[in-house]
Amino acid sequence: MIQPFQSKFLTPTKKFRRLSILLAIRNDPRISQHKVARVTHLSSSMVNNYMKELQQEGLITVTGNTNRTQEYHLTSSGRDELISALLSYSAEIIQLYGAAKRELTRGLRNMHLEEGIRTVALFGAAETAEVVYAAIKETPLAVTAIVDSDRTKQGKRFNELTIQAPEQLIGINAEAVVITSFARQEEIQECIHQLMGKQIKVIRLSDL
Repeated sequence: MIQPFQSKFLTPTKKFRRLSILLAIRNDPRISQHKVARVTHLSSSMVNNYMKELQQEGLITVTGNTNRTQEYHLTSSGRDELISALLSYSAEIIQLYGAAKRELTRGLRNMHLEEGIRTVALFGAAETAEVVYAAIKETPLAVTAIVDSDRTKQGKRFNELTIQAPEQLIGINAEAVVITSFARQEEIQECIHQLMGKQIKVIRLSDL
């Protein structure tokens, strides 16, 4: 389910709320209005209003007489509306991804030019690391390793690298470690210093 409601910058619009409700119905036709409200982070009264609106527009149908028996289904027009909304939403997300990548590329390239760093290791193998890795590809920097403290990720592939335990940072060929996470940055930095001492340069995304 698409849920960027934790964002401090992207305010959900009416189009986004409609998309979220249509997705919820597609994923679970037997979903109740109460559950739709919960998964879309909308009030029950707002969901009720949107349900009526979508039904009047011929995008959904409702069967059943009570809350326990009611089911919601997308009509052919509803499926077309969902696909159109998903494509528009995806296009905007890709534009935001491109902007983030360009900003990271600029910061990483400047770091290389100003400090002469050529090789880096990444700490954190989540979505942010994918953006950072793509940005690094646009610079003279080389990624020599990626580590993550999550044991379920260790041993898995990350592009052409294998995710390793943080302890593997010791002895790797890297002039700096980039923390590819916006959460727990201070904790991760302390972990790196405990493993490698303070001679290794640690780069936080907020530093770029």
